[in-house]
Amino acid sequence: MLTPQLENLLINQKLINAETDTLFSINNISWLQYEILLNKLDDIAKFRIKYCEGILTIMSPSRNHEILKKRIAILLEIYLIEHNINYYPTGSTTFRKEEKRGGLEPDKSYCFHELKEYPDLAIEVIFASIDSLQIYHKLGVKEVWFWQNEQLFIYHLCSENTLEFSSNYGYELIEYSKLFPNLNITIFTEYIKHPNPLIASKNFRQSFNLS
Repeated sequence: MLTPQLENLLINQKLINAETDTLFSINNISWLQYEILLNKLDDIAKFRIKYCEGILTIMSPSRNHEILKKRIAILLEIYLIEHNINYYPTGSTTFRKEEKRGGLEPDKSYCFHELKEYPDLAIEVIFASIDSLQIYHKLGVKEVWFWQNEQLFIYHLCSENTLEFSSNYGYELIEYSKLFPNLNITIFTEYIKHPNPLIASKNFRQSFNLS
């Protein structure tokens, strides 16, 4: 059974807003309630649902949110194709582990070289504060990219969960991608921010042919 708050959400769909990301959070949600909600919302609208140790967060992404996630994905896939890197786009699949009491839906996600149960890379566009690293750690995702305030923040999962990185749940904030050490993040970021998506994609692709 769902809580009255969640039932009301399903009936009224108050989270749907085309212009801004809208958040709803509630505590003391069981794993069963989480799975029931996943099934119900899948038929109503495309929400992003995150669950971590009884805390449930639901987000309705804005139009700009969706535009940005797609632009990042297009540019990344251009890089992957030009560098002959085999990739499997797993999109906003719901990834979860019941034994770890954690699950979420990235904006974009990828497996590299072969399809795996959990992605190697997850990408999120953030307009509101949602801490996802704890969940990604539970899933063992190697690298997480956050686009926030027109900047790309890259977090890489450390092999050892040292005290130094405990505040980020075992992730280290780094200046370049360890998955793609040859990707110039400064240039990549500028193309994400370019006012014309078509020109940005063409010029980014052409830059590899010139090098």
